[in-house]
Amino acid sequence: MHLPCRGRLKLLVASLTAVILLTWLYLLAGNLENGRGLLLAPCLPDTPEARVLDRAVLESRVREVEEENRQIRLQLSQSQGTGVQPPDGNYGNQQWGASADTGPEDVENTAEERNNHTECPRSPTVQKCELIHVACVCAGHNASRDVVTLVKSILFHRRNPLHFHFITDTVANRILSTLFQSWMVPSVQVSFYDADELKSEVSWIPNKHYSGIYGLMKLTLTKALPSDLSKVIVLDTDITFATDIAELWAIFRKFTDKQVIGLVENQSDWYLGNLWKNHKPWPALGRGFNTGVILLYLDRLRRIGWEQMWRLTAERELMSMLSTSLADQDIFNAFIKQNPVLVHQLPCFWNVQLSDHTRSEQCYTEVSDLKVIHWNSPKKLRVKNKHVEFFRNLYLTFLEYDGNLLRRELFGCPIQASEESVRLQAALEELDEDDQCYDFRRERITVHRVHLYFLQYEYTPVGDDTDVTLVAQLSMDRLQMLEAICKHWEGPISLALYMSDAEAQQFLRYAQASEVLKNRKNVGYHIVYKEGQFYPVNLVRNVALKNANTPYVFLADVDFLPMYGLYDYLRRAVVQLDMGHTKKALVVPAFETLRYRLSFPKSKAELLSMLDMGTLYTFRYHVWTKGHAPTDYAKWRTATTPYKVEWEGDFEPYVVVRKDCPVYDQRFVGFGWNKVSHIMELDAQEYDLMVLPNAFMIHMPHAPSFDISKFRSSPGYRYCLTTLKDEFHQDLSRKYGAAALKYLTAQRNI
Repeated sequence: MHLPCRGRLKLLVASLTAVILLTWLYLLAGNLENGRGLLLAPCLPDTPEARVLDRAVLESRVREVEEENRQIRLQLSQSQGTGVQPPDGNYGNQQWGASADTGPEDVENTAEERNNHTECPRSPTVQKCELIHVACVCAGHNASRDVVTLVKSILFHRRNPLHFHFITDTVANRILSTLFQSWMVPSVQVSFYDADELKSEVSWIPNKHYSGIYGLMKLTLTKALPSDLSKVIVLDTDITFATDIAELWAIFRKFTDKQVIGLVENQSDWYLGNLWKNHKPWPALGRGFNTGVILLYLDRLRRIGWEQMWRLTAERELMSMLSTSLADQDIFNAFIKQNPVLVHQLPCFWNVQLSDHTRSEQCYTEVSDLKVIHWNSPKKLRVKNKHVEFFRNLYLTFLEYDGNLLRRELFGCPIQASEESVRLQAALEELDEDDQCYDFRRERITVHRVHLYFLQYEYTPVGDDTDVTLVAQLSMDRLQMLEAICKHWEGPISLALYMSDAEAQQFLRYAQASEVLKNRKNVGYHIVYKEGQFYPVNLVRNVALKNANTPYVFLADVDFLPMYGLYDYLRRAVVQLDMGHTKKALVVPAFETLRYRLSFPKSKAELLSMLDMGTLYTFRYHVWTKGHAPTDYAKWRTATTPYKVEWEGDFEPYVVVRKDCPVYDQRFVGFGWNKVSHIMELDAQEYDLMVLPNAFMIHMPHAPSFDISKFRSSPGYRYCLTTLKDEFHQDLSRKYGAAALKYLTAQRNI
């Protein structure tokens, strides 16, 4: 009895030894044959990242061998206890054939494919320069801000050319078209489609969702987008990408011939109808699908008659449901319930939904699992989620990321340069890098990103064409002046703010927290994003000037407070001086105080009293008298009617003019001559300078700007400013002829 058992025991030990030796010999031979070290995968390059992957492969294989050994030992112990011989050749476990990198997208693979694939990473299925199309519906000021963050996250990861298709209202079109024109990202095309032309397609559908009629627009994309566009990725504006969008585009290749739409399952219980008593959602397949991320095969949808099919579905369901609760998502789900063969279910990490009561945590176990984050709760960043801090920080990274850094080229892909980029490149090549003033000249041709109407803006034109907009520019260090200006000026305001992406978000939080600012909807805030070493003060001024929406503009500086009632006074002056038919510039006399706390004068008489007591001064009388001396303050004290003054050298008053006045000369950056040059051109165009007898503004004290410090400390800065002045005079002479000679004479006499 003992001898046969002892023989079987020896046989099992020999088998165990043979399996171990054969396994290690197999691994050694396979790797040495490819010229690599022991157990290293032959398909990986010799890089630090590859070595990490090699180690992972090695550890995986060792674990497999150890598991086989454990199974053999188990069989050995069982044979010792029972004397039963294991079946020959069945030591392994069949389920080990599944690979560690098998993901949800591989569910369509056959068992043979799963058991025979290698551990090598798969090659991307999107060609290097393949154009990826992305569509988005965007309406209003807030959604336009959201789109910028979405686009940043896509551009950060992308390796392919992109074509964005935006279905927009008038507001979003103006904002986004200006932004992309000034952003000038290589290998990015942008097309706009008028949402107003599509409203009739969906306006008949009652919708309770906060997105309103625009939440139904995705149903119309087969009609809205070009007929030769075959497929497109459709995104909500509250999406953040954590990977290359090309990976999502590649999933189109996994569609069967019948599938026309790709969606991620809804990650809440909404369509299960169990959220509250009598909750009756629209019909859906299982949990339903979320339409924040959609892959649309447009040509297939057109062939099956999509426009008619979704209409029939909506009409049928609205007979009992009466309205949609989740906008287009309800109709998409009702359609899919009737036609399940048409949908391709995407892995849930392509739309990790951060709404309340979400099951999104089941979509990821590691950070590397995340692909797309969807802030689909009305609470947005305030939503309750176990990992919301991580998601919020990822979102804030792109929110405050410097968009200038995303202007990178895609090497190896042909670039279709715009006429503007060709012109700028030619202008740049004409500059002499050895020129002492090269940096000044380069700044003049630098294109800054511009985001118009950064906050909600509402303006209703007055009927008499006398309206006046206060126009000014500022940077982060003058932000504290905004509330005071809004209290002093009740009319429309156009402000251009020179800021970085991060500073723009600080401003947004400041404005949203201010009771004064958030209640003023007639203030247009336009962000000019920082780039370069100089403050492009006249470029920023021009952005504010060009985006005023009234016939007249009051060209001011943000550190001045206008007198109470100045808005109404100027509107009356526009009529009295017939500015609609004459060329006039109305001068508002400027004063200043050295006190941070000032009891602001409520009338001219009170101002004159404070002037006599030394509480107020005429502006810059002690450091730059000639800047405002031509205003003739002595005459103003007793004046009761507007009076005309003549231009003099270095005169730089604050004026009210028609909006179609000359723009500021953008060669002047930083400190010096930025307003002087503008007044000079107004005079060259024969504007009459008229001083208003009962108007005034007061400059509030502040720390010196960085640019004035550079002007005072740098001889090179002052030399270049003098050079730019001379060139401006020459250009003025060429433009206006003999009439401009007086400016050259005035300059020589200074």
